[in-house]
Amino acid sequence: MKPILTFLIFISTLAGINAQQDSAGLKLLKVYTGDIADFTVDNLGNVYILDKGNQLKKLNAAGDSVGVYNDVRRFGKLHSIDASNPLKLLLYYKDYGTIVVLDRFLNVRNTISLPAISIFQVKAICQSYDNGIWLYDEQDARLKRLNDEGAVTGQSSDLRMVMDVIPSPVHISDQDRLVYLYDPEKGIFVFDYFGTLKNRVPLQGWEDFQVVGSHAFGRRNTTMLQYQPGSLSLKEQPLPRILEGVTKVRISAPGLYCLKDGIIKLYAF
Repeated sequence: MKPILTFLIFISTLAGINAQQDSAGLKLLKVYTGDIADFTVDNLGNVYILDKGNQLKKLNAAGDSVGVYNDVRRFGKLHSIDASNPLKLLLYYKDYGTIVVLDRFLNVRNTISLPAISIFQVKAICQSYDNGIWLYDEQDARLKRLNDEGAVTGQSSDLRMVMDVIPSPVHISDQDRLVYLYDPEKGIFVFDYFGTLKNRVPLQGWEDFQVVGSHAFGRRNTTMLQYQPGSLSLKEQPLPRILEGVTKVRISAPGLYCLKDGIIKLYAF
């Protein structure tokens, strides 16, 4: 079965589960060990694991190592890993305002210094559909798009001039040519590619926010949350046995990845 079809079935299953059901309906597929500090996944089932020794490793869907990046601490503490494009990985070092672009084998393609282009206050970045980079410049209150060389190729107007509530996003996603900014205190802000606000949803306090297709996912403690922007439907799925004590959760085609105590467990419905 193709990964995208598997994933659509997974979303439909998650959306349809009775809210009273516990985690007994989940099947443990795989366990990843190695004193793991952080991770992310792409839409092909590859897993990118950062261990507590600061080695970044890429594992394919079979669990085999296919790439290693050892220079993780060069720019300080790694803040985030974006693998939404399996052919290009973005590492963001917030303290130094530096983006490192890796290829699919975790070789360095380019390094972008945001202070060098007069961008100083950025909490989150992501890849754009046209192979660029989205970021939100809090100093200018503008959503900006960069190319791989670090040149600004597009930006919104100053949001302070057109919006009453200004976001301070900790997460950015590009899906279906819409850009989603998530601020845990103010909710979801959805922009088009011209930087025009299309929708704002005051869903606050979510952890592990991500957007896949037309659905936004996250969690609140031990409950998974799903919302489709433009609708009035918020679905909640308590998973106390699975989510108790986890530090990070990601959803991808194979299922639900949960990081706890340095170990990742992959579950499928």
